[in-house]
Amino acid sequence: MFAKNPICKLFNIKFPVIQAGMVWCSGYKLASAVSNAGGLGLLGAGSMEAEILEHHIKKMKEHTQAPFGVNIPLLGPGIENKIEVVLRNKVPIIFTSAGNPLTWTSILKGEDCRVIHVVSSTLYAQKAEAAGVDAIVAEGFEAGGHNGRDETTSFVLLPSVRKITALPLIAAGGLYGGKSMLAAFVLGADGIQVGSRFAVSEESSAHISFKKKVIEINEGETRLVLKKLAPVRLIKNDFYKKIAEAEDAGASRRELLELLGHGRSKLGIFEGDLSEGELEIGQISSEIKEIQSAGIILKEIISEYTEELKKITKL
Repeated sequence: MFAKNPICKLFNIKFPVIQAGMVWCSGYKLASAVSNAGGLGLLGAGSMEAEILEHHIKKMKEHTQAPFGVNIPLLGPGIENKIEVVLRNKVPIIFTSAGNPLTWTSILKGEDCRVIHVVSSTLYAQKAEAAGVDAIVAEGFEAGGHNGRDETTSFVLLPSVRKITALPLIAAGGLYGGKSMLAAFVLGADGIQVGSRFAVSEESSAHISFKKKVIEINEGETRLVLKKLAPVRLIKNDFYKKIAEAEDAGASRRELLELLGHGRSKLGIFEGDLSEGELEIGQISSEIKEIQSAGIILKEIISEYTEELKKITKL
């Protein structure tokens, strides 16, 4: 079905579905399960020190013979060490985000890596293409975790990015199943990146309390905050309320940093503190009502896509 798909050809995978490299969720268990099911699994290096990342890369190679990659946010400490780890271990696919792609793209490509950069606007898409990336992820405002300040939705962003680049294009933000996959393809995408649904999968390293919280929430129970720092979408809990009240009161960047402190996402996602932790998840989480295995999730996405494509073809 996807033999000629640009994303499948680029990564040598069966299905054009990428599992997002999410902090505190995307360890080797999740990434290898997705890769073994025919998608592309990504290790989330954003919450890993270099030595932990290397451990997960080695475990990936033990658990799958299929292609996999690493997502590296380009802001924050220790980037050089993480780059050195992926190059030393010959990771062939690197997704970069939250920073300037010009800094590392040529270095990574010089070591035969395929480089894909995540963008939230057409301007950043142009910069990514100019930097020499192999593909682009266009991530809409609906996405969980760190997000674009302009709050551009996927349905607006995708066709806009498609107009200005011929590079393979991956849709992210608000992607759940085969229906949204088909919609993304109609708008110009060649593949999709799914985060929230895999974040609460059986293989995700997130705390069970976090997973249960996600499947309980309804529409409107997440919001983008901390735009003076790095915009992030959070479930509305006690910590969120403190941040929202401070922002409404005109808190400065310094005041918000003090309120944020350190390790909030680990506290919420990995350790399961539902009150004081950062609970990062996308808007589509209101549609997630059960914890499933990664393989079943991928199977359902492709099955639904196939059925919906048949319906549209009949029209």
